[in-house]
This record gives sequence, C-alpha cells and structure tokens, in this order.
Amino acid sequence: MDLNADLGESFGTWRLGDDERLVAHITSANVACGFHAGDFRVMEATVALCRRAGVAVGAQPGYPDLLGFGRRPLAFEPDEVESMVRYQVGALGAYCRANGIDMQHVKPHGALYNQAATDPALAAAIARAVARFSTDLALYGLAGSEPMAAAAADAHLRFVPEAFADRRYTPAGLLQPRSEPGSLITDPALAASQAVSIAREHRVKAADGSAIVVRAESICCHGDTPGAVEIAAAVRSGLEAAGVVVAALGG
Repeated sequence: MDLNADLGESFGTWRLGDDERLVAHITSANVACGFHAGDFRVMEATVALCRRAGVAVGAQPGYPDLLGFGRRPLAFEPDEVESMVRYQVGALGAYCRANGIDMQHVKPHGALYNQAATDPALAAAIARAVARFSTDLALYGLAGSEPMAAAAADAHLRFVPEAFADRRYTPAGLLQPRSEPGSLITDPALAASQAVSIAREHRVKAADGSAIVVRAESICCHGDTPGAVEIAAAVRSGLEAAGVVVAALGG
C-alpha cells in the first residue's frame, strides 16, 4: 500500500504543516504547484526534500484560489481545466528534472479532485492534461470513482484508486464535506484503524455507521490536518503491524 500526503503547501514566509517531519512517514508526496498553495521556492525545496528522503514525487494541481486553498469549486470549462492542470504539472516537472528524479503521479487537489470524482467531463480534461504531458504518470483519484477510472483508461494512464485515513465518508462512498461536523479524523489511533480496515478488509465505516466497500492502492493523510505528523506515523505503524507492506507504486 502506498501512503501519500500533501506537501509544499506553504507560501513565502507563511508556513503550513511540518513537511520535514511528515516526509519520514510517507512513501509518496503530492506537491502543491502554486495555484492553491505553494510557490516556486517552496516547490523546489519540497522536491529536494523528497529526493533526500527517498519519497516519490507527484504533482497536485488545483484551482487558482490561494485564499480558499483550492477547496472552493470554481466555474472553469473543461478545456480551461486541461490547460490549467498541464501548466502546473509542467512546472513541477521542471523541478523534478532539475533534481534528477522522475515524477511518479498527478493527484488533483481539493474541489478539483472532488468534482472530478463525479463529473466525467472534468475527469477527462484532467486525464488529457496528464497524458499529453506523459503517459508514464499515474493518475490518483477517489477509490470507486467511475469517471476518474474511465478517464484514465481512455487516456492510457494508470489509475490509482485512493482512500483517506483522516476523512469521514458518506454512505455513497464520497468524502464527507469539510463543512460538516466530524468530517476530519484527528485521532491518530482512529485514523490508523480506518487505514488498516481499508487495506485489509477493503471497507470503511461511513458517517452514518454503515460499511462501504473501498478498494484502494494508496492511502492519504492530509498535511494540513491537525496533528498530521502523528497521524501519518500511527497510520504507517498500524499498517505495518497488520502485515501490510507500505511502499510507493514502483516499490
């Protein structure tokens, strides 16, 4: 099981998260590309940090909304989204090349991710953007998302279904909106338990108590969740204690 987290979300002198400690517990990083978070200095420093830590690097393109951290839906046409995603992937690709590493994947961020999970046109635009940059890149998306899986297949990309250790799910298998109470799991033990259930049983308990099927190849811990380092550490320890091999996609 791949264990990923969002990194590089600081901006200028403003700091978000503890990337230096968090990177020690993950196998893949989703690096903000300057639209929803991050900037050119943060991007370069984050890629270098991942290279030193032996962590695989992926681009995390989002909507151009620094104030909303990319978590507010914006009205862009699919062709605009395609160009926007390709722009961000290309920028991170330059930093990967400069650091002598290959980019592993692309994972949309925030509102773009959640919308693409249910919107075939938006999912297709993202997949086209990635494929026209490189079909060697994997495309991460919400486990169970037919639009994202189909878009990746049509673009000849590997689709990596992803689940979340630190988020609650709706009975429909979508992420519970952050505006609703209890949408974030901040207890490391609970996050680890959910991750193990996903990895071993392919199930997760939804917000209403029902059990839903979640088949994932990667599990995410958000870098901006309170206690993110402790959550990621507990998740990795819990997975390994349960006999799950934690490694990046090519590991």
